[in-house]
Amino acid sequence: DKGERIPLTIADYNKSEGTVTIVFQAVGRGTKELANFKEGDYVLDFVGPLGQPSEFIHEDLEELKNKKIIFIAGGVGAAPVYPQVKWMHENGIACDVIVGSRTKDLLILEDEMKSVAGNLYIATDDGTYGFNGRVSDCLKYLVEEKGN
Repeated sequence: DKGERIPLTIADYNKSEGTVTIVFQAVGRGTKELANFKEGDYVLDFVGPLGQPSEFIHEDLEELKNKKIIFIAGGVGAAPVYPQVKWMHENGIACDVIVGSRTKDLLILEDEMKSVAGNLYIATDDGTYGFNGRVSDCLKYLVEEKGN
């Protein structure tokens, strides 16, 4: 009832079910409480979405279709990237995605990204899955070694 207001990233929504998907790390009191929610639990108050969804919504779709676009995200940073890639896919714009995490167990939204990305590259810092290294190393490899 007296919870703190915290910014949360909307990663997806389902209009017909009336649901939103939020992604967060349980680090403060509010997110730790959210992490303990069970199906059917709800928040008393939710404000949003706030801000601008993406710079891309202001660009010409046909011009975007002719560009080579790659999104790069690490950890929970994949959450705000997913809806942008999904929007691109829904508008016939192919884009590639590099998603990284410290380890395979911390990787999020892989299946969702796979369903909307032209190519999905996974990088893990410890090499437990996909490219062994950081997302920046993976990008460098793709540019220098593969000519992408």
